[in-house]
Amino acid sequence: MEKIILFGGTFDPVHNGHIAVSLAAVEKIGASKVILIPARRSPHKHQKPLAMDNDRMAMLKLAVAGNALFEISPIELNRGEPSYTIDTVRQLKQKFGKACEFYWLLGVDMLGDLPKWYKAEELLSECNFSVMNRGGFEKPDFSFMTGKLSPEAIDKLRKNQIQTPLIDISSTEIRRRIVDGQDISEIVSAAVLSYIQKHKLYTLGHQLSGNDEF
Repeated sequence: MEKIILFGGTFDPVHNGHIAVSLAAVEKIGASKVILIPARRSPHKHQKPLAMDNDRMAMLKLAVAGNALFEISPIELNRGEPSYTIDTVRQLKQKFGKACEFYWLLGVDMLGDLPKWYKAEELLSECNFSVMNRGGFEKPDFSFMTGKLSPEAIDKLRKNQIQTPLIDISSTEIRRRIVDGQDISEIVSAAVLSYIQKHKLYTLGHQLSGNDEF
């Protein structure tokens, strides 16, 4: 059975850490493909992405150009708000068929919110969630989920956790560095950096210009 990794996020902007953990997950899971899924706006976050949808899509394409392992899906950008993960998984299941098994990458920092996700129990029964031990965070403790999710769902999460490179990079930090005029060339690809500079993304002027509507 073909294994496909689903990696959702705002990717605002995509950085080297996103790519590194994706490639590590491919090796650990034995997947044939990673589908990067930029979110229109996460139901779990109040802040909208600062870059517009087309800019985030463009940067993702530049970040993985020439790497056949990656595919980028606008499935959530094309859906009205709110956009739920279970809808994304079900749409992709219809597209790829029963011969595929999906693994959704989840940063350990998001684990605490997982029981609050829309139809979380159904989602965990329909898709494998691979919890990543991300740089800067403690290894996951699943005991807090007792009573919030079924024992079967918790056990499945515990079994599917994976080790990924301890890369402590965040899009928030990148945006802060840009505002402060600091160098980000070591944490984003050259092509993404060029795009950010050309379009003046994440500068104070960009944030005040109204480009944060999406």
